[in-house]
Amino acid sequence: MASENTLTTSDEGKQVVTHDNEVVGQVVSVAEHSAEVNPDTDLSDTMMSKLGWSGHEETYRLEFDEIDAVVDDQVRLKSS
Repeated sequence: MASENTLTTSDEGKQVVTHDNEVVGQVVSVAEHSAEVNPDTDLSDTMMSKLGWSGHEETYRLEFDEIDAVVDDQVRLKSS
């Protein structure tokens, strides 16, 4: 991985978690400056709103600047 808040295709499949370890989804693909995340099926509307995700999309965009760090099998989000 290029830096601790940049993803590569090797990060596909990792869980995306909040700063307090709530699983919000899984990385399904990685582009140059963002990743597509498949949201967790149990994700609350409140958390969806906090993430800026609306509607009922299959995937949502996660910009690299929203990432705090990539640790083991997790992509950890910055606290909001």
